[in-house]
Amino acid sequence: MRSTLTEISLQLVQVLEEVGFTPAALQEYLGPAAFSSIARGEPASILYTLRTREEEPLAILIQAFLVHAEVPRRHLDSVLGVQIIDALLTLGMAQEKDSLVTIGIDIRSTLIDGRLVWVFSDMDASMVAGHVPGKDHVLGIGAASLSLLSTTPRTPVHALLDLGAGSGIQSLGQAPYARTIVATDVHDRALDFAEANGVANKVSLDIRSGSWFEPVSGEKFDRIVANPPFVVGPPEIGHVYRDSGLDLDGATECVVRGGVEHLKEQGCLHALGSWVYREEESVPARVASWIPEKGISAWFIQRDIVDSIDYVNTWLRDESVDPRSSEGAQRTQHWLQHFDRAHVTAVGFGFIAIKRIDDHLPSEVVFEDISHPIDAYVGDEVQEHFVRMEWLRSKDAEAILDAQYYLRPGVAKEDVSTTDVKTGMGFAPAALRLTRTDGFRFSHDVDQHIAAIIAGLHPTGLSLREVAGLYAFSNGLEDDALCAALIQPIVALIQHGIILPADITTGW
Repeated sequence: MRSTLTEISLQLVQVLEEVGFTPAALQEYLGPAAFSSIARGEPASILYTLRTREEEPLAILIQAFLVHAEVPRRHLDSVLGVQIIDALLTLGMAQEKDSLVTIGIDIRSTLIDGRLVWVFSDMDASMVAGHVPGKDHVLGIGAASLSLLSTTPRTPVHALLDLGAGSGIQSLGQAPYARTIVATDVHDRALDFAEANGVANKVSLDIRSGSWFEPVSGEKFDRIVANPPFVVGPPEIGHVYRDSGLDLDGATECVVRGGVEHLKEQGCLHALGSWVYREEESVPARVASWIPEKGISAWFIQRDIVDSIDYVNTWLRDESVDPRSSEGAQRTQHWLQHFDRAHVTAVGFGFIAIKRIDDHLPSEVVFEDISHPIDAYVGDEVQEHFVRMEWLRSKDAEAILDAQYYLRPGVAKEDVSTTDVKTGMGFAPAALRLTRTDGFRFSHDVDQHIAAIIAGLHPTGLSLREVAGLYAFSNGLEDDALCAALIQPIVALIQHGIILPADITTGW
Protein backbone atom coordinates (compact mmCIF):
# COMPACT_ATOMS: atom_id res chain seq x y z
CA MET A 1 0.00 0.00 0.00
CA ARG A 2 1.19 3.50 -0.84
CA SER A 3 -0.15 5.24 2.28
CA THR A 4 -1.46 4.65 5.80
CA LEU A 5 -4.62 6.38 4.61
CA THR A 6 -5.34 3.31 2.50
CA GLU A 7 -5.07 1.09 5.58
CA ILE A 8 -7.75 3.03 7.49
CA SER A 9 -9.99 4.16 4.61
CA LEU A 10 -12.40 1.21 4.58
CA GLN A 11 -12.79 1.22 8.36
CA LEU A 12 -13.32 4.99 8.34
CA VAL A 13 -15.99 4.81 5.65
CA GLN A 14 -17.78 2.01 7.49
CA VAL A 15 -18.03 4.24 10.58
CA LEU A 16 -19.24 7.19 8.50
CA GLU A 17 -21.97 5.06 6.94
CA GLU A 18 -23.04 3.61 10.29
CA VAL A 19 -23.34 7.07 11.86
CA GLY A 20 -25.16 8.49 8.82
CA PHE A 21 -22.61 10.76 7.15
CA THR A 22 -24.38 10.41 3.78
CA PRO A 23 -26.17 13.06 1.70
CA ALA A 24 -29.66 11.78 2.48
CA ALA A 25 -29.00 11.32 6.20
CA LEU A 26 -27.25 14.70 6.48
CA GLN A 27 -30.19 16.47 4.86
CA GLU A 28 -32.60 14.82 7.27
CA TYR A 29 -30.39 15.56 10.28
CA LEU A 30 -29.62 19.20 9.44
CA GLY A 31 -32.88 20.10 7.74
CA PRO A 32 -33.17 21.48 4.19
CA ALA A 33 -32.10 25.03 5.06
CA ALA A 34 -28.90 24.16 6.93
CA PHE A 35 -28.10 21.37 4.47
CA SER A 36 -28.18 23.93 1.65
CA SER A 37 -25.55 25.91 3.56
CA ILE A 38 -23.01 23.18 2.76
CA ALA A 39 -23.04 23.98 -0.95
CA ARG A 40 -22.92 27.72 -0.25
CA GLY A 41 -19.97 27.47 2.14
CA GLU A 42 -21.73 28.82 5.24
CA PRO A 43 -20.21 27.02 8.26
CA ALA A 44 -21.70 29.29 10.93
CA SER A 45 -25.24 28.38 9.88
CA ILE A 46 -24.43 24.69 10.18
CA LEU A 47 -22.79 25.09 13.59
CA TYR A 48 -25.78 27.09 14.83
CA THR A 49 -28.09 24.27 13.78
CA LEU A 50 -25.94 21.84 15.82
CA ARG A 51 -25.68 24.06 18.90
CA THR A 52 -27.84 21.84 21.15
CA ARG A 53 -26.49 18.48 19.97
CA GLU A 54 -22.82 19.04 19.25
CA GLU A 55 -21.81 15.91 21.18
CA GLU A 56 -23.98 13.57 19.10
CA PRO A 57 -21.95 11.25 16.82
CA LEU A 58 -23.21 12.69 13.53
CA ALA A 59 -22.81 16.25 14.79
CA ILE A 60 -19.19 15.47 15.71
CA LEU A 61 -18.51 14.19 12.19
CA ILE A 62 -20.18 17.23 10.62
CA GLN A 63 -18.07 19.60 12.72
CA ALA A 64 -14.88 17.69 11.90
CA PHE A 65 -15.22 16.71 8.24
CA LEU A 66 -17.69 19.24 6.81
CA VAL A 67 -17.07 22.46 8.73
CA HIS A 68 -13.46 21.69 9.74
CA ALA A 69 -14.02 23.17 13.17
CA GLU A 70 -11.89 22.33 16.20
CA VAL A 71 -13.35 19.24 17.87
CA PRO A 72 -12.34 17.80 21.26
CA ARG A 73 -10.08 14.79 20.76
CA ARG A 74 -12.18 12.69 23.12
CA HIS A 75 -15.28 13.27 20.96
CA LEU A 76 -13.51 12.09 17.81
CA ASP A 77 -11.98 9.10 19.62
CA SER A 78 -15.44 8.09 20.82
CA VAL A 79 -16.86 8.05 17.28
CA LEU A 80 -13.93 7.03 15.08
CA GLY A 81 -11.56 5.33 17.48
CA VAL A 82 -8.06 6.24 18.62
CA GLN A 83 -6.34 4.35 15.79
CA ILE A 84 -7.99 6.34 13.00
CA ILE A 85 -7.33 9.72 14.62
CA ASP A 86 -3.72 8.79 15.36
CA ALA A 87 -3.25 7.76 11.72
CA LEU A 88 -4.68 11.04 10.42
CA LEU A 89 -2.41 12.99 12.77
CA THR A 90 0.64 11.00 11.67
CA LEU A 91 -0.20 11.60 8.00
CA GLY A 92 -0.50 15.34 8.61
CA MET A 93 -4.16 15.17 7.60
CA ALA A 94 -5.23 16.40 11.03
CA GLN A 95 -3.74 18.77 13.60
CA GLU A 96 -4.05 18.60 17.40
CA LYS A 97 -3.58 21.50 19.82
CA ASP A 98 -4.68 21.60 23.46
CA SER A 99 -6.69 18.38 22.98
CA LEU A 100 -8.60 19.96 20.08
CA VAL A 101 -8.34 18.32 16.66
CA THR A 102 -8.82 19.97 13.26
CA ILE A 103 -9.32 17.66 10.29
CA GLY A 104 -7.43 18.78 7.16
CA ILE A 105 -8.98 16.53 4.52
CA ASP A 106 -12.41 16.35 2.96
CA ILE A 107 -14.49 13.18 2.91
CA ARG A 108 -17.57 13.39 0.74
CA SER A 109 -20.02 10.90 -0.68
CA THR A 110 -22.16 11.19 -3.76
CA LEU A 111 -24.60 9.03 -5.69
CA ILE A 112 -23.35 7.82 -9.07
CA ASP A 113 -25.87 5.77 -11.02
CA GLY A 114 -27.62 4.92 -7.74
CA ARG A 115 -24.42 3.87 -5.94
CA LEU A 116 -23.02 5.69 -2.92
CA VAL A 117 -19.38 6.57 -3.68
CA TRP A 118 -16.94 7.87 -1.07
CA VAL A 119 -14.14 10.28 -1.97
CA PHE A 120 -11.21 11.38 0.21
CA SER A 121 -9.34 14.52 -0.93
CA ASP A 122 -7.54 17.58 0.32
CA MET A 123 -9.64 20.18 2.11
CA ASP A 124 -10.97 22.87 -0.20
CA ALA A 125 -11.60 26.51 0.70
CA SER A 126 -15.39 26.33 0.84
CA MET A 127 -15.69 26.19 4.64
CA VAL A 128 -12.44 27.74 5.87
CA ALA A 129 -11.90 31.47 5.50
CA GLY A 130 -8.46 32.39 4.22
CA HIS A 131 -7.55 28.85 3.24
CA VAL A 132 -5.61 28.78 -0.03
CA PRO A 133 -5.14 25.32 -1.59
CA GLY A 134 -1.45 24.55 -2.00
CA LYS A 135 0.47 23.60 -5.12
CA ASP A 136 0.02 19.89 -4.35
CA HIS A 137 -3.72 20.18 -3.63
CA VAL A 138 -5.78 17.12 -4.61
CA LEU A 139 -9.34 17.83 -5.71
CA GLY A 140 -12.36 15.97 -4.45
CA ILE A 141 -15.86 15.82 -5.90
CA GLY A 142 -16.47 18.88 -8.06
CA ALA A 143 -18.62 20.13 -10.90
CA ALA A 144 -16.03 19.25 -13.55
CA SER A 145 -15.56 15.65 -12.42
CA LEU A 146 -19.32 15.10 -12.14
CA SER A 147 -19.92 16.60 -15.58
CA LEU A 148 -17.40 14.20 -17.14
CA LEU A 149 -19.12 11.29 -15.40
CA SER A 150 -22.40 12.49 -16.89
CA THR A 151 -21.08 12.24 -20.46
CA THR A 152 -19.26 8.92 -20.17
CA PRO A 153 -21.19 5.80 -21.26
CA ARG A 154 -21.90 3.08 -18.71
CA THR A 155 -21.65 0.12 -21.05
CA PRO A 156 -19.31 -2.77 -20.17
CA VAL A 157 -15.68 -2.62 -21.33
CA HIS A 158 -12.65 -4.79 -20.66
CA ALA A 159 -9.83 -2.27 -20.16
CA LEU A 160 -10.25 1.30 -18.96
CA LEU A 161 -7.64 4.03 -18.47
CA ASP A 162 -8.26 6.91 -16.07
CA LEU A 163 -5.66 9.42 -17.29
CA GLY A 164 -4.71 12.04 -14.72
CA ALA A 165 -6.86 10.24 -12.20
CA GLY A 166 -6.43 12.69 -9.32
CA SER A 167 -8.35 11.29 -6.37
CA GLY A 168 -9.87 8.63 -8.65
CA ILE A 169 -13.42 9.88 -9.11
CA GLN A 170 -13.71 8.78 -12.74
CA SER A 171 -12.35 5.33 -11.85
CA LEU A 172 -14.92 4.99 -9.07
CA GLY A 173 -17.72 6.08 -11.38
CA GLN A 174 -16.71 3.60 -14.08
CA ALA A 175 -15.87 0.72 -11.71
CA PRO A 176 -19.06 -1.33 -12.30
CA TYR A 177 -18.55 -1.26 -16.07
CA ALA A 178 -14.82 -1.99 -16.51
CA ARG A 179 -13.10 -5.32 -15.88
CA THR A 180 -9.72 -3.66 -15.32
CA ILE A 181 -8.93 -0.03 -14.47
CA VAL A 182 -5.52 1.62 -14.76
CA ALA A 183 -5.35 4.95 -12.89
CA THR A 184 -2.38 7.18 -13.68
CA ASP A 185 -1.19 10.56 -12.45
CA VAL A 186 2.02 12.55 -12.31
CA HIS A 187 1.12 13.61 -8.76
CA ASP A 188 1.99 10.97 -6.17
CA ARG A 189 -0.17 12.56 -3.47
CA ALA A 190 -3.17 12.28 -5.79
CA LEU A 191 -2.43 8.60 -6.31
CA ASP A 192 -2.29 8.09 -2.53
CA PHE A 193 -5.85 9.41 -2.35
CA ALA A 194 -6.91 7.37 -5.40
CA GLU A 195 -5.62 4.17 -3.83
CA ALA A 196 -7.37 4.94 -0.54
CA ASN A 197 -10.61 5.74 -2.36
CA GLY A 198 -10.40 2.50 -4.30
CA VAL A 199 -10.08 0.49 -1.09
CA ALA A 200 -12.78 2.53 0.66
CA ASN A 201 -15.19 1.72 -2.18
CA LYS A 202 -13.96 -1.87 -2.66
CA VAL A 203 -12.72 -1.08 -6.17
CA SER A 204 -9.54 -2.66 -7.54
CA LEU A 205 -7.29 -0.10 -9.23
CA ASP A 206 -3.96 -0.53 -10.99
CA ILE A 207 -2.23 2.62 -9.70
CA ARG A 208 0.65 3.94 -11.83
CA SER A 209 2.76 7.06 -11.43
CA GLY A 210 4.03 9.04 -14.40
CA SER A 211 3.45 11.87 -16.84
CA TRP A 212 0.61 11.72 -19.35
CA PHE A 213 0.73 8.41 -21.28
CA GLU A 214 4.19 7.30 -20.13
CA PRO A 215 2.87 4.75 -17.56
CA VAL A 216 0.86 2.98 -20.29
CA SER A 217 3.37 3.09 -23.12
CA GLY A 218 2.46 0.50 -25.76
CA GLU A 219 -0.92 -0.35 -24.18
CA LYS A 220 -4.36 0.17 -25.69
CA PHE A 221 -7.73 0.52 -23.99
CA ASP A 222 -11.41 0.13 -24.74
CA ARG A 223 -12.24 3.34 -22.89
CA ILE A 224 -10.14 6.28 -21.75
CA VAL A 225 -11.49 8.91 -19.38
CA ALA A 226 -9.54 12.09 -18.71
CA ASN A 227 -10.15 15.20 -16.64
CA PRO A 228 -6.74 16.75 -17.31
CA PRO A 229 -5.27 19.97 -15.89
CA PHE A 230 -6.80 21.92 -18.77
CA VAL A 231 -6.52 25.51 -17.52
CA VAL A 232 -5.32 27.65 -20.42
CA GLY A 233 -2.40 29.91 -19.59
CA PRO A 234 1.37 30.31 -19.60
CA PRO A 235 3.52 27.14 -19.57
CA GLU A 236 3.86 27.14 -15.78
CA ILE A 237 2.65 24.91 -12.94
CA GLY A 238 1.08 26.79 -10.06
CA HIS A 239 -1.22 23.96 -9.02
CA VAL A 240 -0.70 20.39 -10.21
CA TYR A 241 -4.44 19.64 -10.37
CA ARG A 242 -5.17 22.39 -12.92
CA ASP A 243 -1.91 23.53 -14.54
CA SER A 244 -0.22 21.20 -17.02
CA GLY A 245 2.95 23.16 -17.68
CA LEU A 246 2.02 23.14 -21.38
CA ASP A 247 1.32 26.37 -23.22
CA LEU A 248 -2.26 27.53 -23.80
CA ASP A 249 -4.49 24.55 -24.75
CA GLY A 250 -1.54 22.17 -25.01
CA ALA A 251 -2.92 19.87 -22.30
CA THR A 252 -6.11 19.22 -24.25
CA GLU A 253 -4.11 18.69 -27.44
CA CYS A 254 -1.86 16.24 -25.58
CA VAL A 255 -4.85 14.22 -24.34
CA VAL A 256 -6.40 14.10 -27.80
CA ARG A 257 -3.23 13.23 -29.71
CA GLY A 258 -2.05 10.70 -27.14
CA GLY A 259 -5.49 9.28 -26.51
CA VAL A 260 -6.12 8.20 -30.08
CA GLU A 261 -2.84 6.28 -30.05
CA HIS A 262 -3.93 4.31 -26.99
CA LEU A 263 -7.42 3.32 -28.15
CA LYS A 264 -8.28 -0.13 -29.40
CA GLU A 265 -10.38 -0.24 -32.56
CA GLN A 266 -13.93 0.81 -31.57
CA GLY A 267 -12.48 2.17 -28.32
CA CYS A 268 -13.56 5.61 -27.08
CA LEU A 269 -11.98 8.55 -25.28
CA HIS A 270 -14.12 10.79 -23.07
CA ALA A 271 -12.51 13.95 -21.73
CA LEU A 272 -12.98 17.51 -20.62
CA GLY A 273 -10.98 20.09 -22.52
CA SER A 274 -10.35 23.71 -23.43
CA TRP A 275 -9.39 25.43 -26.67
CA VAL A 276 -8.28 28.95 -27.43
CA TYR A 277 -9.90 31.42 -29.78
CA ARG A 278 -7.25 33.34 -31.68
CA GLU A 279 -7.43 36.17 -34.15
CA GLU A 280 -7.95 34.91 -37.70
CA GLU A 281 -8.06 31.23 -36.67
CA SER A 282 -11.02 28.86 -36.85
CA VAL A 283 -11.53 26.91 -33.62
CA PRO A 284 -13.11 23.89 -35.39
CA ALA A 285 -10.08 23.80 -37.68
CA ARG A 286 -7.73 24.15 -34.69
CA VAL A 287 -9.12 21.15 -32.82
CA ALA A 288 -9.45 19.16 -36.05
CA SER A 289 -5.69 19.59 -36.55
CA TRP A 290 -5.16 17.45 -33.43
CA ILE A 291 -6.90 14.49 -35.10
CA PRO A 292 -5.07 12.13 -37.50
CA GLU A 293 -6.28 12.09 -41.10
CA LYS A 294 -7.70 8.56 -40.88
CA GLY A 295 -9.37 6.24 -38.40
CA ILE A 296 -11.06 8.66 -35.99
CA SER A 297 -14.57 9.96 -35.36
CA ALA A 298 -14.39 12.96 -33.01
CA TRP A 299 -17.06 15.08 -31.35
CA PHE A 300 -16.12 18.36 -29.64
CA ILE A 301 -19.01 19.76 -27.61
CA GLN A 302 -18.43 23.35 -26.53
CA ARG A 303 -20.47 24.14 -23.42
CA ASP A 304 -19.25 27.69 -22.85
CA ILE A 305 -16.93 30.39 -24.11
CA VAL A 306 -15.53 33.30 -22.10
CA ASP A 307 -13.38 36.27 -23.03
CA SER A 308 -9.77 36.28 -21.90
CA ILE A 309 -10.28 38.79 -19.07
CA ASP A 310 -13.21 36.91 -17.57
CA TYR A 311 -11.29 33.65 -17.91
CA VAL A 312 -8.21 34.90 -16.05
CA ASN A 313 -10.19 36.41 -13.18
CA THR A 314 -12.37 33.31 -12.81
CA TRP A 315 -9.37 31.03 -12.40
CA LEU A 316 -7.59 33.42 -10.04
CA ARG A 317 -10.63 33.30 -7.76
CA ASP A 318 -10.65 29.50 -8.10
CA GLU A 319 -7.31 29.41 -6.28
CA SER A 320 -8.53 31.94 -3.68
CA VAL A 321 -6.53 34.84 -5.14
CA ASP A 322 -8.32 38.19 -4.90
CA PRO A 323 -7.89 40.01 -8.24
CA ARG A 324 -7.83 43.27 -6.22
CA SER A 325 -4.75 42.23 -4.24
CA SER A 326 -1.20 43.04 -5.29
CA GLU A 327 -0.63 39.35 -6.09
CA GLY A 328 -3.87 39.24 -8.04
CA ALA A 329 -2.96 42.33 -10.03
CA GLN A 330 0.49 40.97 -10.87
CA ARG A 331 -0.89 37.57 -11.88
CA THR A 332 -3.61 39.18 -13.99
CA GLN A 333 -1.11 41.33 -15.89
CA HIS A 334 1.21 38.37 -16.51
CA TRP A 335 -1.58 36.10 -17.70
CA LEU A 336 -3.25 38.66 -19.97
CA GLN A 337 0.10 39.68 -21.47
CA HIS A 338 0.71 36.04 -22.37
CA PHE A 339 -2.72 35.85 -24.01
CA ASP A 340 -2.05 39.06 -25.95
CA ARG A 341 1.30 37.79 -27.23
CA ALA A 342 -0.44 34.59 -28.40
CA HIS A 343 -3.35 36.59 -29.92
CA VAL A 344 -5.85 34.79 -27.68
CA THR A 345 -9.21 36.56 -27.45
CA ALA A 346 -11.33 33.94 -25.66
CA VAL A 347 -11.34 30.39 -24.32
CA GLY A 348 -13.92 27.71 -25.00
CA PHE A 349 -14.37 24.55 -23.00
CA GLY A 350 -16.53 21.48 -22.97
CA PHE A 351 -16.63 17.74 -23.62
CA ILE A 352 -14.62 15.65 -26.05
CA ALA A 353 -15.68 12.22 -27.31
CA ILE A 354 -13.42 10.33 -29.72
CA LYS A 355 -13.92 6.90 -31.24
CA ARG A 356 -11.33 4.87 -33.13
CA ILE A 357 -12.91 3.54 -36.31
CA ASP A 358 -11.45 1.61 -39.25
CA ASP A 359 -7.95 2.96 -39.93
CA HIS A 360 -8.69 3.02 -43.66
CA LEU A 361 -11.59 5.46 -43.28
CA PRO A 362 -11.04 9.23 -43.39
CA SER A 363 -11.43 10.86 -39.99
CA GLU A 364 -14.47 13.00 -39.24
CA VAL A 365 -14.59 15.86 -36.74
CA VAL A 366 -17.79 17.47 -35.49
CA PHE A 367 -17.50 20.69 -33.46
CA GLU A 368 -20.74 21.94 -31.93
CA ASP A 369 -21.68 24.77 -29.60
CA ILE A 370 -24.23 23.38 -27.13
CA SER A 371 -24.63 26.01 -24.44
CA HIS A 372 -28.28 25.34 -23.56
CA PRO A 373 -29.35 23.06 -20.66
CA ILE A 374 -29.03 19.31 -21.28
CA ASP A 375 -30.02 16.17 -19.38
CA ALA A 376 -28.13 15.30 -16.20
CA TYR A 377 -26.79 12.11 -17.82
CA VAL A 378 -25.98 11.99 -21.54
CA GLY A 379 -23.48 9.12 -21.70
CA ASP A 380 -25.90 6.94 -23.65
CA GLU A 381 -26.49 9.82 -26.04
CA VAL A 382 -22.75 10.22 -26.64
CA GLN A 383 -22.52 6.53 -27.50
CA GLU A 384 -25.56 6.78 -29.77
CA HIS A 385 -23.95 9.71 -31.59
CA PHE A 386 -21.24 7.38 -32.89
CA VAL A 387 -23.86 4.81 -33.97
CA ARG A 388 -25.66 7.49 -35.97
CA MET A 389 -22.41 8.75 -37.50
CA GLU A 390 -21.41 5.21 -38.47
CA TRP A 391 -24.76 4.75 -40.23
CA LEU A 392 -24.35 8.02 -42.12
CA ARG A 393 -20.80 7.07 -43.18
CA SER A 394 -22.12 3.94 -44.83
CA LYS A 395 -24.92 5.61 -46.83
CA ASP A 396 -25.02 7.77 -49.92
CA ALA A 397 -27.92 10.06 -50.84
CA GLU A 398 -29.86 7.30 -52.58
CA ALA A 399 -29.56 4.94 -49.61
CA ILE A 400 -30.70 7.69 -47.23
CA LEU A 401 -33.81 8.24 -49.36
CA ASP A 402 -34.56 4.51 -49.52
CA ALA A 403 -34.33 3.97 -45.74
CA GLN A 404 -37.16 3.86 -43.22
CA TYR A 405 -37.08 6.08 -40.15
CA TYR A 406 -38.29 6.37 -36.60
CA LEU A 407 -39.38 9.73 -35.19
CA ARG A 408 -37.80 9.84 -31.76
CA PRO A 409 -40.21 9.84 -28.81
CA GLY A 410 -40.25 13.17 -27.03
CA VAL A 411 -39.66 15.32 -30.12
CA ALA A 412 -41.80 18.44 -29.94
CA LYS A 413 -43.03 20.41 -32.94
CA GLU A 414 -43.12 24.10 -32.17
CA ASP A 415 -45.18 26.34 -34.44
CA VAL A 416 -44.14 29.83 -33.40
CA SER A 417 -46.04 32.97 -34.34
CA THR A 418 -45.21 36.55 -33.42
CA THR A 419 -47.04 39.84 -33.70
CA ASP A 420 -47.88 40.66 -37.31
CA VAL A 421 -46.24 44.07 -37.68
CA LYS A 422 -47.21 44.35 -41.35
CA THR A 423 -50.95 44.31 -40.73
CA GLY A 424 -50.72 45.74 -37.23
CA MET A 425 -52.98 43.05 -35.84
CA GLY A 426 -52.90 39.39 -34.88
CA PHE A 427 -50.00 37.02 -35.43
CA ALA A 428 -47.82 35.92 -38.32
CA PRO A 429 -45.84 32.65 -38.64
CA ALA A 430 -42.26 33.11 -37.40
CA ALA A 431 -40.73 29.65 -37.07
CA LEU A 432 -41.48 25.96 -37.35
CA ARG A 433 -39.16 23.96 -35.14
CA LEU A 434 -38.48 20.34 -34.17
CA THR A 435 -36.96 20.07 -30.69
CA ARG A 436 -35.82 17.11 -28.65
CA THR A 437 -36.96 17.13 -25.04
CA ASP A 438 -34.26 14.70 -23.90
CA GLY A 439 -30.50 14.19 -24.16
CA PHE A 440 -28.73 17.18 -25.66
CA ARG A 441 -32.11 18.75 -26.53
CA PHE A 442 -31.19 19.61 -30.09
CA SER A 443 -33.52 21.94 -31.99
CA HIS A 444 -33.88 22.44 -35.75
CA ASP A 445 -35.86 24.96 -37.74
CA VAL A 446 -37.68 23.24 -40.60
CA ASP A 447 -40.16 24.25 -43.25
CA GLN A 448 -43.71 22.95 -43.56
CA HIS A 449 -42.72 20.45 -46.26
CA ILE A 450 -40.07 18.72 -44.09
CA ALA A 451 -42.36 18.74 -41.05
CA ALA A 452 -45.16 17.10 -43.03
CA ILE A 453 -42.88 14.45 -44.56
CA ILE A 454 -41.35 13.58 -41.18
CA ALA A 455 -44.85 13.18 -39.76
CA GLY A 456 -45.41 10.42 -42.33
CA LEU A 457 -42.36 8.34 -41.35
CA HIS A 458 -42.70 4.97 -39.62
CA PRO A 459 -39.98 2.37 -38.94
CA THR A 460 -42.00 -0.39 -40.64
CA GLY A 461 -43.77 1.86 -43.13
CA LEU A 462 -42.81 3.66 -46.32
CA SER A 463 -39.28 4.79 -47.10
CA LEU A 464 -38.35 8.47 -47.00
CA ARG A 465 -38.40 8.53 -50.81
CA GLU A 466 -41.91 7.03 -50.93
CA VAL A 467 -43.30 9.42 -48.31
CA ALA A 468 -41.72 12.38 -50.12
CA GLY A 469 -43.13 11.14 -53.44
CA LEU A 470 -46.68 10.97 -52.06
CA TYR A 471 -46.31 14.42 -50.53
CA ALA A 472 -44.97 15.86 -53.80
CA PHE A 473 -47.84 14.33 -55.78
CA SER A 474 -50.52 15.64 -53.41
CA ASN A 475 -49.01 19.14 -53.31
CA GLY A 476 -48.08 19.59 -56.96
CA LEU A 477 -44.32 19.50 -56.37
CA GLU A 478 -41.58 18.01 -58.53
CA ASP A 479 -40.63 14.64 -57.02
CA ASP A 480 -36.89 14.54 -57.78
CA ALA A 481 -36.31 18.16 -56.80
CA LEU A 482 -38.03 17.61 -53.45
CA CYS A 483 -35.98 14.49 -52.72
CA ALA A 484 -32.74 16.29 -53.56
CA ALA A 485 -33.67 19.18 -51.27
CA LEU A 486 -34.42 16.77 -48.41
CA ILE A 487 -30.96 15.20 -48.11
CA GLN A 488 -29.12 17.94 -46.22
CA PRO A 489 -31.80 18.66 -43.58
CA ILE A 490 -32.54 14.95 -43.10
CA VAL A 491 -28.85 14.20 -42.50
CA ALA A 492 -28.76 16.97 -39.88
CA LEU A 493 -31.85 15.55 -38.17
CA ILE A 494 -30.29 12.07 -38.13
CA GLN A 495 -27.02 13.43 -36.77
CA HIS A 496 -28.88 14.94 -33.83
CA GLY A 497 -31.13 11.95 -33.25
CA ILE A 498 -34.42 13.68 -34.02
CA ILE A 499 -35.16 10.98 -36.56
CA LEU A 500 -33.40 7.62 -36.43
CA PRO A 501 -32.82 5.02 -39.14
CA ALA A 502 -35.09 2.06 -38.46
CA ASP A 503 -32.28 -0.47 -38.81
CA ILE A 504 -30.33 0.98 -35.85
CA THR A 505 -33.35 1.13 -33.56
CA THR A 506 -34.28 -2.55 -33.71
CA GLY A 507 -35.06 -3.72 -30.20
CA TRP A 508 -35.34 -0.22 -28.74
